[in-house]
Amino acid sequence: MLRTNLSTRPFYNERAVHAAAAAVALLVLAVTVWQGVRVVRLSQYKTEMNTAINRDRTQAAQLTREAQLTRRGLDQKELGVVAAKAKEANDLIEQRTFSWTALFNQLSSTLPEDVMLTGVQPQFTDAETHVNLDVQGRSSGDIDTFWDRLDKTGSFRDIQWSDVNVTDEGLHKIRMTAVYTPPHDAPRPSPQPAAVPGVAR
Repeated sequence: MLRTNLSTRPFYNERAVHAAAAAVALLVLAVTVWQGVRVVRLSQYKTEMNTAINRDRTQAAQLTREAQLTRRGLDQKELGVVAAKAKEANDLIEQRTFSWTALFNQLSSTLPEDVMLTGVQPQFTDAETHVNLDVQGRSSGDIDTFWDRLDKTGSFRDIQWSDVNVTDEGLHKIRMTAVYTPPHDAPRPSPQPAAVPGVAR
């Protein structure tokens, strides 16, 4: 006798289906929890950053107000006095570091035979050194030769002349003014006097 299951309803493994559904549900739950934790952390970080930004802005505003109050409290006359003292100190430093030796070495090497110096006076202004030279020569040509030699050294520029006159003995006297730049290899001397009464050759 043939025995067969003629049922129209197929057989399913319900346990496997339930297990798969449970695994998917756990995965979805894990992802949801992870996203929730991430959102919470990002929210906390944003709050901390906003707090730091507000604190920095408050501190910057306070410092700006303090700077404005400080500027208002400064006496402009006192600032002028301080600036003048600073300029005077800088001029004194320039005088103390000025190399008379280098200057006279250059002058003596360029001075013609018939020309002599009767006065040398440097002036220190606006980070430049101006040298006033009182020159006396037998002729204007001798003085022109001295002028050309000074210009060729490269240490004297913007040379100008004034107070030209001729003595009863026929000597030509002139004052030269030039911007002086010491040579690079000039030594830094010990402090020297700021003026020399005259040099004659």
